[in-house]
Amino acid sequence: MKVIRPICTADLDVLHQIAIDTGPGFTSLPDNRELLEKRIAATEKALVKETEPSHPDHYLFVMEETDTGEVVGTCGIDSAVGMTAPFYHYRIGTVVHASRELNVHNSFRTLYLCNDYTGCSEMCTLYLQPEARHSANGSLLSKSRFLFMAEHPQRFADKVIAELRGFTNDNGESPFWDGLGKRFFSMEYSTADYLTGSGNKVFIAELMPKHSIYIHLLPDSAQAVIGKVHPNTEPARRMLESEGFRYEEYVDIFDGGPTLSTRLGDIRAIHSSRYQKVAIGDVDNDGPEFLLSNTGLADFRCTKSCIDTRGSISTITQATADALQVSAGDTLRIVELKGRST
Repeated sequence: MKVIRPICTADLDVLHQIAIDTGPGFTSLPDNRELLEKRIAATEKALVKETEPSHPDHYLFVMEETDTGEVVGTCGIDSAVGMTAPFYHYRIGTVVHASRELNVHNSFRTLYLCNDYTGCSEMCTLYLQPEARHSANGSLLSKSRFLFMAEHPQRFADKVIAELRGFTNDNGESPFWDGLGKRFFSMEYSTADYLTGSGNKVFIAELMPKHSIYIHLLPDSAQAVIGKVHPNTEPARRMLESEGFRYEEYVDIFDGGPTLSTRLGDIRAIHSSRYQKVAIGDVDNDGPEFLLSNTGLADFRCTKSCIDTRGSISTITQATADALQVSAGDTLRIVELKGRST
């Protein structure tokens, strides 16, 4: 059985290996052991203090196999981005050039550097080892964060975003970066990606163009990937869209990947979740799977399972109760694993 829990210091080695495995383009998880150690410490600190939405806390979780203790994935939430360092995007807009005398009217799509998502909460750092990408484990890993946010909404902003990894080729090269960013930064994509992932973002403000960029002047290869995701990220995009996230014409400044956004209360797994009392017994496994979580903070646990529900009571197996660290009579938060936002 897979269970989601907050990360701890003992997970540093496996988190570092995940950072290596993800490769270029995974900005939120750089191959930097010291920085990863600090992020684990930030999670442990955030989980034991009172906080508020405007405070930039970092929450990192891992997926663990209960039988072996093996960690096979990670996911995170930043409660408020851009509060300690600028948070950049390109906003896609339109500029019109027209001349009545010449009967010419041209519309051009543009990229404009902005900080519009400052203060939003961000879904980040989602990665599942390839051998675990089955049996809806990806949905569990990603959506577990929604039950955590539903239980502790005061810790997060009203608006939630998710930056999706943009397209890179088999060599880890970004057509968008090669067609735009490299012309201003004079460095390879992997270097710029590593620097920003390590928190060194001053160079962005120093070197990025200050005026709108006309998209039609970029190479065709760069234009073609604006708003496109890496093939491995397609399932994550579909999942987020099924939960209510939408693309609002904002893209990453390095790889051109799309940023999706929604309101906290509009996320399906949040507004559709409900409390149930725990009963322990045999369960019919023919029904739909549910996301189940306890109501903890530092001891938060989330898993997926079929359940038998009657009224305000849900029956779960002893193995599920053990994974969630709950007993008969305790309270669970539950929501159907699959569903579409209305």
